[in-house]
Amino acid sequence: MPVRTLKLGAVLIGVGGPGQHNTWLSPEIPGDASVDVRWYIARAQEAEAARFDHFFIVDSQFITADSPNHYLSRLEPLTLLSAIAVHTSHIGLVGTITTSYNEPFNVARRLTALDHISGGRAGWNVVTSGDSGTAGNYSRDEHYDYPTRYGRALEHVGVAQALWDSYEADAFPRDKQRGQFFDRNRQHALNHKGEFFSVVGPLNLERTPQGQPVIFQAGDSEEGRDLGASIADAIFTHSQTLEQAQAFRTELRARAAAKGRDPENLLIVPGIFPIIADTDEQARAKEDAIVGEGSFERALAELGRPFGWHDFSQYDLDAPFPEVGDVAERSFRTHAG
Repeated sequence: MPVRTLKLGAVLIGVGGPGQHNTWLSPEIPGDASVDVRWYIARAQEAEAARFDHFFIVDSQFITADSPNHYLSRLEPLTLLSAIAVHTSHIGLVGTITTSYNEPFNVARRLTALDHISGGRAGWNVVTSGDSGTAGNYSRDEHYDYPTRYGRALEHVGVAQALWDSYEADAFPRDKQRGQFFDRNRQHALNHKGEFFSVVGPLNLERTPQGQPVIFQAGDSEEGRDLGASIADAIFTHSQTLEQAQAFRTELRARAAAKGRDPENLLIVPGIFPIIADTDEQARAKEDAIVGEGSFERALAELGRPFGWHDFSQYDLDAPFPEVGDVAERSFRTHAG
């Protein structure tokens, strides 16, 4: 039986994600951590030295004044990871890119560039944008519904993967003696025409040492799970208990097998938020400093995010939870449920 090893990834949230209103007050966290490339580089180097497998950058493209501190001002993932790439040697570099508001050609090119810069360490966290307000930043009146979001995502990833095969590995002999820079027989156009995208190709960047970036996926809806089982090498998820994590793994691998994939090749990556200190008491105190004394008003506002930033401050806090599930239909429907 092959030896199985634990895969570790580091997710950096700078000055604090959801519910972490006081993270930025810690003397260990610079007030501008979320936009300081030197801070990220130092953390990536520490993770690499500790033998972590990948460095994971989350992202979204719509905010309100009530968004978590880190979300209010943070660096774009692939720009950031390209900078980190030249200061690290081995750790994988995974960036979040939405399929709802990007074109496959541009995504494929940017990820291939990161893969070249890093020597074959690029990964793509495929998302469909849960924040319904994102539509307003991309000239749309309304966010895509779930079937459209995930239909686009499946086709988007397929097109990007096909573009990554535009060149065979030996397409550029660069033989100065024979005067041959390029072998045109090793270049392949795509000529894709699908439901959502039409892409001629080929990609204007040669094949990378890795061949294709690693595909991560993080959606937990029915459509998201089906997408992950279809296209992902690794699925990032959150579970409250070990039993829930095991059930998720079993289900996703069964879905992958039903699609003709080897379920053992699908890696499940559950997220954890460790609080590390010398004693339990010190760890509890540190936890309280991070999440225990947050603003109730801020937390109530953040509750609105899965519901399309619905305003919950208008309701009586002692009354039953309001019937507002319909406002999440084009947002984070699974989280809202």
